Amino acid sequence: MRMGRNGSGKSPLVAERRYSGGGGGSTPPRKPAPRRAKAPAKPRRRKGPIAWLLGFPLALIRFVLRGVWAVAWRAGLVGGVVLGAWVAYYASTLPPVGDLVDGRARGSVTLLDRYGETFAWRGDQFGGMVTADEVSPYLVDAVVATEDRRFWWHPGIDPQGVASAIRINLSEGRGPLSGNGGSTITQQTAKLLCLGRPYDAEVWEDEAAYEADCRRTTMTRKIEEAVYALAMELRYSKQEILTIYLNRAYLGSGTRGFEAAAQRYFGVSAKDVTPAEAAMLAGLLKAPTTYAPTNNLQRSRDRANVVIGLMEEQGYLDEAQALEARDNPARLSAAASSKEGGAFADWVMESGPEFFTQDTTEDVTIRTTLDPRIQRAAEEALGAVFQNQVRAGSKAEAAIVVMSSDGAVRAMVGGRQAGAGLFNRATQAQRQTGSSFKPFVYAAALDLGMSPLDYVEDTPMCMSIAGSGRWCPDNYDHAFKGTITLTQALAESRNIPAVRLSETVGREAVRNIAAQFGIEGDLAVGPALALGASESTLLDMTGAYAGILNGGSAVAPYGLIDLMLQGDEAPVMGQGGGIRERVIQERAARELTWMMWRVVEEGTGQRARIPGWQVAGKTGTTQAARDAWFIGFSADYVCGVWMGYDDNTPLRGVTGGGLPADIWHETMTRVLDGETPQPLPMMPPSGGGTGSFVQPNGLLADGSGEPYEPTGDPATDAALAAAFGAPLPPGEGDSSEGAVLDALMGILSGQ
Repeated sequence: MRMGRNGSGKSPLVAERRYSGGGGGSTPPRKPAPRRAKAPAKPRRRKGPIAWLLGFPLALIRFVLRGVWAVAWRAGLVGGVVLGAWVAYYASTLPPVGDLVDGRARGSVTLLDRYGETFAWRGDQFGGMVTADEVSPYLVDAVVATEDRRFWWHPGIDPQGVASAIRINLSEGRGPLSGNGGSTITQQTAKLLCLGRPYDAEVWEDEAAYEADCRRTTMTRKIEEAVYALAMELRYSKQEILTIYLNRAYLGSGTRGFEAAAQRYFGVSAKDVTPAEAAMLAGLLKAPTTYAPTNNLQRSRDRANVVIGLMEEQGYLDEAQALEARDNPARLSAAASSKEGGAFADWVMESGPEFFTQDTTEDVTIRTTLDPRIQRAAEEALGAVFQNQVRAGSKAEAAIVVMSSDGAVRAMVGGRQAGAGLFNRATQAQRQTGSSFKPFVYAAALDLGMSPLDYVEDTPMCMSIAGSGRWCPDNYDHAFKGTITLTQALAESRNIPAVRLSETVGREAVRNIAAQFGIEGDLAVGPALALGASESTLLDMTGAYAGILNGGSAVAPYGLIDLMLQGDEAPVMGQGGGIRERVIQERAARELTWMMWRVVEEGTGQRARIPGWQVAGKTGTTQAARDAWFIGFSADYVCGVWMGYDDNTPLRGVTGGGLPADIWHETMTRVLDGETPQPLPMMPPSGGGTGSFVQPNGLLADGSGEPYEPTGDPATDAALAAAFGAPLPPGEGDSSEGAVLDALMGILSGQ
């Protein structure tokens, strides 16, 4: 048997047979599948001219779109890279959060009353840094619900909000960027930071111009703002962004940040505000000045109710909390209700050095002399008199100053309208003083040794004045009393006796005493000086009367006790006012006080009397009743009242002894309420007069005038004897000093 090539007994490998009939048991070949016949080709249709016309533009559009897309995605990619680089650059330049919370260009002034309580603020108030984690959660919720409901989720810009704002603006006929801005809290913060540009005095005229430029809205600025917002989101957390916003936002009345605003309006920290208070604060963001509660509390509350509704709608308040907030709206603190200290605070700010007040770059605290109880008394008194005794619609104005005998001002009302920055009639209005000037004429006479019981003629007189011709003064009532005492002349505010007395002691002596007591300005040089032809402010006149009360020493009215920089322990400066040099003898001042007491008890100032109290004062009415005054004092306080029109329109039916005396009475009744009555530091005339007599020609005779002749009435004879220094008739009358004075006052008053 023949073996295979490899010696094995196996058959050699051979290819399978492809055709039938082969042996070896091989698999027969498959029958090939029949080939599918091709469908006959459809005849090709030729395009007609219309198809060509329609197809070409579509093809062109597809071509352009493919080209635009090819350029756009590449440009978008490049733009995204550039934007990312821009955002990253901005983010790398942003400072730590703590460096951004206080961006003020000037400092603040906090004014404290005599008891150390805050009553007013000036400048840009910053209450100190607070973080979003520290403030009341109600405040965070109110701000987010009002300003940016998607704050916690968006990347710094909110396309949905922008689109909605544009739609609203266009639907209301405004430009797309006018009105609603759709800015997120992050974008608003970027604007508050002025996109990182600090204030530069060489670039902007002042801080207001700087802030106006920062708020300017243009398309370019909006793009920059969006980029800066994205950078902030990259650099800071949401809580940090909100912290910057809560500290930088302006909220009206000079407050920067929610901490300052909470203290300013409610007297509490931003950490402790209620839902109602939080809603009111958040509502200020829309228009800080318009909605400031110190400007219009009801308008601010209405805006707060809108915010409460947003908080409820977004789930920050439940129905019960929202109802509670609406039913118990936020209330202003006592300091906020005082209209920022009004005229008094303005005056203190003007009296201090500008670099520590109006132009300060530091945070300053000023202790003042203001007594809030007395301030309220003056404001309420003025309001009560004008409401009950002045016709509705009257444009008449009034001012009040209350001070202690050392010149420390306790209250100041600059006009019927309270508030800061208004015209202050107590310090800025120079008005003729009228008969309220006369006490300085009598002060000169008493200081020269005359007595309140000396005599002066109240008879017609005329004088020739160089350059003016003949001048004949008259009394208010056009009547003449003949020979009267100085006391009666002052009590009844007789004009002719005042002129005679001034001419007797010398106009220069009168001018010197008035000036030394603090009446500044040009004092009249003619005989009308005695009738108050000179102008002065209410503050200066009240200060001059304080010199009479304290025994004859001049005072410089003051409101500033000391000034400190916040954080320092020692004051930078102290008070600049108080008691100054002596002007008249104490005896003369005490006798003049007694004479002015008689003015209130029996003279033109009777409407100022306060039962149970000794008070002294003097009325004043100028030519044609353009000004009406009443200035007077108790043992502890001097109060001055002026009334008139700003345009010098004559008052109708008003004299110093009328409405001004009523205002004085209402003020001092409230001031003295609850206090123990104290006697005035006055000295009744003892031993009668000197026998001096002011002759009709104005000369002083040292004789006894007309000889004393008994009248037959014991009381009258006793008074006249005392006045002339003569002994009492034996056994007639009561020799007690009180009986003598009472009888004499009865004679002077015509009783």
